[in-house]
Amino acid sequence: MSNITSPTTEKTLHTTLKSPPFMESVRFHGPSDIRVDQVEEPTCGRGQVKMKPAYVGICGSDLHEYTSGPVLIPQEPHHITGSTYPAPMGHEFGGIIEEVGEGVTNVLPGQRAVVRPTIYDDTCIACKQGLRHCCENIGFIGLSGYGGGMSRKIVAPASHFYPIPDNVSLETAALIEPLAVAWHAVDASPFKAGDSVLVVGGGPIGIGVVQVLKLQGAKNIFVAELMESRKKLCLEFVDVGQHVRGMTGGAGADVIFDAAGVERALLGAIHACRAQGTIVNIAVWEKKPSLPVNQLMYNELRYMGAALYDETSFLNVIEAISSGELTPEKMITAVISLDQVVDGGFKALLEHRDKHCKILVDVQA
Repeated sequence: MSNITSPTTEKTLHTTLKSPPFMESVRFHGPSDIRVDQVEEPTCGRGQVKMKPAYVGICGSDLHEYTSGPVLIPQEPHHITGSTYPAPMGHEFGGIIEEVGEGVTNVLPGQRAVVRPTIYDDTCIACKQGLRHCCENIGFIGLSGYGGGMSRKIVAPASHFYPIPDNVSLETAALIEPLAVAWHAVDASPFKAGDSVLVVGGGPIGIGVVQVLKLQGAKNIFVAELMESRKKLCLEFVDVGQHVRGMTGGAGADVIFDAAGVERALLGAIHACRAQGTIVNIAVWEKKPSLPVNQLMYNELRYMGAALYDETSFLNVIEAISSGELTPEKMITAVISLDQVVDGGFKALLEHRDKHCKILVDVQA
């Protein structure tokens, strides 16, 4: 019996294994330890979108992580994403859609879009009440999983991506998320047109609140800010009075927004608030304040929190920027490249807060 050899079996088959593409990504490794790492580029699957981020804002939350984190960055796998650190950073950003997975219809390849970074489980009591921004397992793209804007590419579920109008620049798109925080805080408060309002803190969120209040018809807007450069920046948007009670006939402010998170400033705000007025906390506090509860009680003051933003606030900001009702571009005080993110970004904001409001990272550079 003769052996018959098929011609195909005589060929030597060579399989070339391609290495996955790698990319740069800014990641949190620990307190004061943020690095530009080389990581594997993510792939786009069903129901997902792949984006090339353009400009990313450095947020106060990012600074908290850098100085004393992990705070919002999970030390154990996140309940929704399963991610832990080293964590990709950057949650205030937009960019260009590069690829969409099967079933995605809300955005198209080549389209300009902004990312709404809040991650929620849709199963907890808050979510079932329609308060997804108060989710018990809240997370954020750029802190808790699905990558981060300070990466060359990002892949996340399609629901996080919103097309932006042609007249909204990609630089301005990086301001939509913090402005949504401000918009939601005003909407959640009892503020009404014609009120006198005090804003404590002239950083990005405080300045955002000033702009939203001006748009929605506040009678008087006062800003309490210690840094001279930020005082000047606030004046770009509204005239600032220095003595709230003196400027309101002794009554005090109807609503006060605390975007500072400093005990001394809060005590001054309580004194400036009218009887049965409202103080809205938007700040993330690093230290617990001592609250004069009796003063709140005798003056029947309301003290409430405003957390993040709902989808309506996010969409309202996009529309207000597109219509020209919000013009936040003056908030941008510097634009840096990815390799400058530590010294030119985080350290600059921590060491020279008097010189900066919002620093953007140009991920395309």
